[in-house]
Amino acid sequence: MTLAIEVAGKTDVGCVRANNEDNFGYDARYGIFVVCDGMGGQAAGEVASKIAVDVLLRYFREKAISSASDPKQAAEPATAASLAVALQEANRAIFEAAKDQMGRMGMGSTVVAALVRGHSLTIGHVGDSRIYLVRQEQIQQLTQDHSLVMEQVRLGYITREQAEHSELQNVILRALGTEAEVEPEVEDLVAMPGDTLLMTSDGLTRHVHDDEILATVTTADSLQQACSALVDTAKLRGGDDNITCLLLRIVEQPWYKNFLSKLFPGGGEWQNSI
Repeated sequence: MTLAIEVAGKTDVGCVRANNEDNFGYDARYGIFVVCDGMGGQAAGEVASKIAVDVLLRYFREKAISSASDPKQAAEPATAASLAVALQEANRAIFEAAKDQMGRMGMGSTVVAALVRGHSLTIGHVGDSRIYLVRQEQIQQLTQDHSLVMEQVRLGYITREQAEHSELQNVILRALGTEAEVEPEVEDLVAMPGDTLLMTSDGLTRHVHDDEILATVTTADSLQQACSALVDTAKLRGGDDNITCLLLRIVEQPWYKNFLSKLFPGGGEWQNSI
């Protein structure tokens, strides 16, 4: 049996904001999945998050094309090092775009990204968007927020409950594009059949707790239904920010489906549009 990926995503402007600065995209053919939460006001946040998604998807598409023509590159697995390079390229692209127009000065974006190739799972992030793993009816947060309140929690200055009610929740310590260089956190992990990954902006996690995410993901009839339910819950509780979630499920695929996908390649690509 080979492993395949089921995927569903949804983004919503929420109940307060006038525009949606979140963006997400994926290309299942190359196993790259991205969620971004832009910042910078006006249209700048939308631009920053769109740039980040575009750069990451393009990087791994071009890398796949190069690998097809170079046997040495084809033998190299997609690892944390390659994802880190892609995230740094996205950072430079946003930083350079911000310099071109005064109205975009200081724009930036959080990002969570996942590379899934068979049993190989690589994750990376900058900012306070999150990746969760649901495995065997348990949930685990795989990323650690680059935010002031979570740094205070890690240092023991405040509790997690206090962080949830802090007025400083919006203070991000690290983001794409706000400085010329960025240090993303990346990690190589192992994917197992039945694993579900939730990639989400903080507009969801501020209102929906981990145990509620677990219950929704494990009981929904489909990934799309789970996405809609999570977004709806966040909106019912105020929805004071844009809300985005992307769900991936690792499933076993019969050999004949893998054979047919090679005979009839194509599909598996989607990107949210601002």
